[in-house]
Amino acid sequence: MDNIIVTRLLELVEPLAALSICHLTATTRQKLANDDLSVNVYPNDYGGFVYVGSPPYTVPAESDMAMIFEVARLAGIVWLKFDSDAAILEGLPVFDDLDQGH
Repeated sequence: MDNIIVTRLLELVEPLAALSICHLTATTRQKLANDDLSVNVYPNDYGGFVYVGSPPYTVPAESDMAMIFEVARLAGIVWLKFDSDAAILEGLPVFDDLDQGH
């Protein structure tokens, strides 16, 4: 394999952080599943990928997602992967399945 290609590929890397879907309210989780969030999302069976951008592409209308975007921006994260098996980030709110975003 050509090392130049590998080096160039690494120059295109965009940082991604995997977070537990429990950091999203039930309402936001449903919007994610339905591809109906106010930001660019790519849902899957376990959560989905959300494009933050660098600088952030937009500010989410959903307050739980907006808080996470702010932390992601400070950390230089471009993509968020929400997954039911991903880590819980201490300091971020956690919502149970019964929460309706109130």
